[in-house]
Amino acid sequence: MRFFRSGFAQRRKTVIFFTILACSLLPYGFAQDQTAQPSHEQPSFDPVSPEQVAKPQTPVTNDHAKPADSRPADKPDEPATSAIKLGPGDLVEVGVYGVPELTTKARVSNDGDLYLPLIDYVHVGDLSLEESQKLIEKRLDDGGFVKNPHVTIFVNEYASQGVTLLGEVGKPGIYPVLGDRRLFDVFSAAGGLTERASRTVSITRRNHPDKPQVVSLARNLTDKPESNVEVHPGDTIEIYRAPIVYIVGDVGRPSGLLVDNGSLTVLQAIALAGGPNRTAKLNGTRIIRKSTGPNGMVETVVPLKKMLQAKAPDIPLEANDILFVPVSGAKVATARAVETAMALTTAVTIYAVHP
Repeated sequence: MRFFRSGFAQRRKTVIFFTILACSLLPYGFAQDQTAQPSHEQPSFDPVSPEQVAKPQTPVTNDHAKPADSRPADKPDEPATSAIKLGPGDLVEVGVYGVPELTTKARVSNDGDLYLPLIDYVHVGDLSLEESQKLIEKRLDDGGFVKNPHVTIFVNEYASQGVTLLGEVGKPGIYPVLGDRRLFDVFSAAGGLTERASRTVSITRRNHPDKPQVVSLARNLTDKPESNVEVHPGDTIEIYRAPIVYIVGDVGRPSGLLVDNGSLTVLQAIALAGGPNRTAKLNGTRIIRKSTGPNGMVETVVPLKKMLQAKAPDIPLEANDILFVPVSGAKVATARAVETAMALTTAVTIYAVHP
């Protein structure tokens, strides 16, 4: 009986020992299970395949969205720059790549036609260089003369794109106007204005030949920048000669006075010519003026002595008048006065006057 009790107690201690051991090991096993199995509360990420990476994503479009800039390339209020057109009188050189035998220099006719070897006349009037080149290439290809030709056109003279410059400039002629050009640019190309140029310029436009534009210039061109107007192909620009008053005879400096602004009187002209010499016959002074009469000239006696003494009113002069102051005691017949005065005007110096 005592032995039985002793064995039971021994087994009870063993069961308790293993129970405590199992309970102590249970948290470690639970922790390992938690680590091995991911929690369902954490988000999971599916792997991305290479095909999905390479494939571009289609953007979402909004048909009702307003574009950033719906305006056309050229604003309506700003005209597009048009290409330079070929026209009558233009001298061009046409070449075909690889076929030097077809190189031709010709001038566009008044009808706008250009004569070329093999293809006869080609109408290039009012066509740009690119349009003309394509037209000639097509004619050569369609005719079977050159397969896939490459044509180049070089313009030697832009007669149709020029302005005609006339009058008092260094070198009158036709000057090309390519792009935006102004009046002073043309003056510079022509060598500038001459000493006898007036301050009045007439510009006749090709499209309005009956309405010429009159431009008033300053003596120093830069003082009046608004007179530097635009010029266009086909314009005719005429620079008038300034009115000249001649003072000849027995004066200090016989001169031709340019009067491009205002007017000039007898006393002013005498003063600008250095005054009368001591030997001058003041009462024999005359104004010789062109007239429509039978003689073509009219003489007017000028009481210069009384005018210098302020006893007679001053007399205004007109363009191309000749103020002649004779030498005292000279036996010059009245009939010969005009011839003498006209001969003296050929050797005078021209001066500009700014009244």
